Amino acid sequence: MKLLRTLLLILAVVSASASAATISTNLPDPVRFGAVMELGDVAQVRAWLDAGLDPNFVADRIGTGLMIAAWTGNIALMELFVERGADIHRANAFGETALLHAAWRGQTEAVKWLLARGAKANREGAEWSALHYAAFAGHGEASQLLLERGADLNARSPNGSTPLMMAIHEGHEEMASYLIKRGADRKVRNERGDTALDWAVKYNRTAIAKLIGSADELAAAAAQAKNAPVPHSQWEPDSVEELLRIRRLLEARGMSLNVIDQRINALRARLAAQGGAQKRTPVLEITARRRAPAQQGMRLIFR
Repeated sequence: MKLLRTLLLILAVVSASASAATISTNLPDPVRFGAVMELGDVAQVRAWLDAGLDPNFVADRIGTGLMIAAWTGNIALMELFVERGADIHRANAFGETALLHAAWRGQTEAVKWLLARGAKANREGAEWSALHYAAFAGHGEASQLLLERGADLNARSPNGSTPLMMAIHEGHEEMASYLIKRGADRKVRNERGDTALDWAVKYNRTAIAKLIGSADELAAAAAQAKNAPVPHSQWEPDSVEELLRIRRLLEARGMSLNVIDQRINALRARLAAQGGAQKRTPVLEITARRRAPAQQGMRLIFR
């Protein structure tokens, strides 16, 4: 990955130069706003807010500045946006709040900061909760914090799934074990009639299945398992994730995209040949697949 390291070095130099340059007061478009937010440029963001930028301005992906700051764990930017009037409860197009983004990334300090300022650990009705996201990603510390602050251990998503099911779906044995020890309901069924044990058997999570059911229950669940495999939601390899991020930053800086595009296309072609998942952005949808390249909502939707 020599090219990747070189690109990262170039970006570091460009970012350092930009920081030393005069801060722009011209209000950004969504793409530039998102890129600068990911760089964590507090001075530039403050200048934009001083120039009249809406504190709830939405980037080309993820959501508002507060959501991106929570996603990256940038407390300084979170403080700045809230001081300027950002809505801590606001949701993006996929119904995700800043708290859900922080929980998804395991940004424990950001989760703590948001909860201390009124972010709600639970949501009304059947909605994806911060605990769903933390459990799905296997973030034990964030999950523990949310539960200590009153998060519903058996919260139901729009399709009736629980945080325990999220952990099982992704094979997070320690997380599943922790939720079970905390008293997670193993008998609840989602809208398809599946229980946590059904999922453990379906996704071949043998160790987790043994934590949930008896030998007889395991045998019964195995007998009822569906023949058709259900795809397992997964990210593109870290190398592709990083290349996509670098491309956006290069684009925001007005630099050539030829080399980075060639690199991304070559890696994706290799993944396709190997049967790897092809996702354009970290946007999670309810079928455990990713799409919508212009957005980054990480909405969890399971098949």
